Amino acid sequence: MKKILTLTFGTLLLWSCQNNAQNNVQNNAISSTTKSNQSMNTDEQIETIYQYKVTDLYGKEFDFASLKGKKILVVNTASECGLTPQYKDLESIYEKYKDKDFVIIGFPANNFGSQEPGSNEEIAKFCQMNYGVTFPMMSKISVKGSDKAPIYEFLTQKSKNGLQDSEVEWNFQKYLINEQGKLIKVLSPRVLPTDPVIIDWVNGK
Repeated sequence: MKKILTLTFGTLLLWSCQNNAQNNVQNNAISSTTKSNQSMNTDEQIETIYQYKVTDLYGKEFDFASLKGKKILVVNTASECGLTPQYKDLESIYEKYKDKDFVIIGFPANNFGSQEPGSNEEIAKFCQMNYGVTFPMMSKISVKGSDKAPIYEFLTQKSKNGLQDSEVEWNFQKYLINEQGKLIKVLSPRVLPTDPVIIDWVNGK
């Protein structure tokens, strides 16, 4: 009788250990799947600039998806700012590198010191006459505040761009977008378009 009881107890103990081990494997698998799904959900929330369409200075739709494979410099501009001469350097690097999958997109904005008061037509005329701008210029938008344009919500919100939260400090702040449409760097308005940090990036250094 003692042998039978010992055998029965041993069998129950073995069954219990196997059952606990199986439950642990299942629980680990569920935990791993949950973490994987959470990671996927986070990744799915990160956007690219290719999801956005805007309007250019001449009223035509501009689809950022058309720039896939290019490096993009996005800059908010103004016609009556102390930094307005940056237009010259922006045009210079655009002319030099536009055939190397690089493009500049300008967004006139009147958020700082009311230094972009003109209409789209007036802005286009000013850019052409004073700086010979040929890089794509979009219609005037707001880059901060309650009426911030969706494209700038992407550029300034980490929850959308996956890089960082930022505020547009002043006219001519710069955002660098890589060939996959993802934000990789935010540069102060005081960083010149010809600064090595931009030129090296364009050249892949």
